[in-house]
Amino acid sequence: MEGFEGLREILEANILDWWLALEDPSGGFFGEVDGKGNLHPEAPRGTVLNARILWTMSAAARALGRNDCLEAARREAAYFMDRFLDRDNGGACWSITPGGEPLETKKQLYAQAFAIYGLSEYFRVSGDPRALAEAVFLFRLVEKHFRDRTFGGYTEALSRDFSPLEDMSLSGHDINAPKTMNSHLHLLEAYANLFSVWPDKALGSASRELLTIFRERITGPDGHLLLYFTDDWTPLPGAVSYGHDIETSWLAMECAEILGDHSPGIVPWCRRLSDAGNSGLLPDGSMMYETLPDGTSDTSRQWWVQAEAVVGNLYLAKYHRIPEGMTNARKLWTFITEHLVDREGGEWYWAVLPDGKADTDSVKAGFWKCPYHNSRMCLEALRLLQ
Repeated sequence: MEGFEGLREILEANILDWWLALEDPSGGFFGEVDGKGNLHPEAPRGTVLNARILWTMSAAARALGRNDCLEAARREAAYFMDRFLDRDNGGACWSITPGGEPLETKKQLYAQAFAIYGLSEYFRVSGDPRALAEAVFLFRLVEKHFRDRTFGGYTEALSRDFSPLEDMSLSGHDINAPKTMNSHLHLLEAYANLFSVWPDKALGSASRELLTIFRERITGPDGHLLLYFTDDWTPLPGAVSYGHDIETSWLAMECAEILGDHSPGIVPWCRRLSDAGNSGLLPDGSMMYETLPDGTSDTSRQWWVQAEAVVGNLYLAKYHRIPEGMTNARKLWTFITEHLVDREGGEWYWAVLPDGKADTDSVKAGFWKCPYHNSRMCLEALRLLQ
């Protein structure tokens, strides 16, 4: 694979082996490793991180035939279903203590999506009927409590018992908005993955509706995705997120293929998104993080943005027949291997800062730093480059 030297080695040794070593012998995975490689066993454990670990180990076991990943996925699935799912009210809570007790009990749509995603991927490799049953239950729960039957789409967050929640913000980086691009994107991804193993009519309909919402509501007139909305889909101020543009450009194509949605507008729309994302490419081949509403740009190169940009550009080359996509992907991979991969400590740094130095102040593992983006990029690249 010319231009992608070391791809499988980085996937297996630098990413998968590092995360396997993070498993807690008493159950689950530790919640935090700082940017200098220090483990913080007392840190809370997030649903999103653990669902992404479950997806990663399951996907790696299926693609690579690694039994150690399959066994880790089996243990993590049992831990996840026993600890992160709310047996009294239903749904996935936001976080738990290191001892496995509920901590933040709100029901974020984003967390429900990744719970469905991780459990459905685990079912694909294991055939475990409990995992499928829990994923289907979560789908029905989302449709019952989160779906907006007046304006369409889904509410961003609810309280533990699914009553309204005043602060629905997903993270400290996000505004308090009742609907967001990010949660709808990963709900689409989760629904499509579940559909691949459970082709239910209602699930397929809801998934195709999400694709339509992305094309008609979430994509702005300039081709960039809008990030935040009111209940009736009025856009709220938000940044240009180049990573989300390029991520959606390929994820939407993948989801449409799974769903059998061959609407004639899908492919040109995805091409438009990839072009929007690639407007964030920098002269060294990397992709900047975002441009804020005031016009200033954050030129840090975050790990997940680079990973998604590799896949988006490989899709651009293979499915849109744009040769520059392969050139872009190779440059991005070179940047990743030279600047983001920690070859001594393992895993990837959170970002390369605007001054060119690795960000060692941000975590290597935490609520948002996970093996999902970089392992998925490697797995997709191995598939696309064969």
